[in-house]
Amino acid sequence: MYIIVGLGNPGREYAGTRHNVGFGVLDRLAEKENIAILEKKHKAVIGKGIISGQKCILAKPLTYMNLSGESVRQMIDYYKVDETAELIVVSDDISLEPGQIRIRKKGSAGGHNGLKNIIAHLGHDSFIRVKMGVGEKPKGWDLADYVLGRFSQKDAEAVEEAADRAADAVRMVISEGPDAAMNSFNGGKKEERKVKKLPESATDKSSSFRERAAESVKENQA
Repeated sequence: MYIIVGLGNPGREYAGTRHNVGFGVLDRLAEKENIAILEKKHKAVIGKGIISGQKCILAKPLTYMNLSGESVRQMIDYYKVDETAELIVVSDDISLEPGQIRIRKKGSAGGHNGLKNIIAHLGHDSFIRVKMGVGEKPKGWDLADYVLGRFSQKDAEAVEEAADRAADAVRMVISEGPDAAMNSFNGGKKEERKVKKLPESATDKSSSFRERAAESVKENQA
């Protein structure tokens, strides 16, 4: 079994912000795999389904970003998964440009408070993470204001496209392992284009990344 955690902050006011791209990727993956993320459990809203032949839990912590580890710890203990191989965390990353993604099997939090709290609750940093680029904060900006802000139209389009690739990356981690996913997605967009795209029905852009996030918040608060 895999636990796939998208990081973000609950609440309509945070929908579509840079810090919530993890929620957005999870919604994208759920859309593709026909998984409803509606059940409130383990300090998160979760959905259960099968991805690439494996049982999976899709989870969006409701603890707010800085306490994400509380939810992750509960799920690890309850489902008894190997967090070094069966936990996948999707988060934003200010060291990557909007539209870039990167997969890692371990590493420091890099200043990301959600990852920092997960590392604290697990007691180690050896877990798979899919990082979504949101761009470096402009000089003179407060970091919190930046990550809680929204994308420009240009950056939003790049992030929307990257959400599809990140969903593909998660599926490849499950089906072929993290090394295969790293080889396919960590080399830049040229290499990423070699990966088979999602079916046309799953890449419908009739609703934007931000709109889907808002719709998901509305469902989860109902």
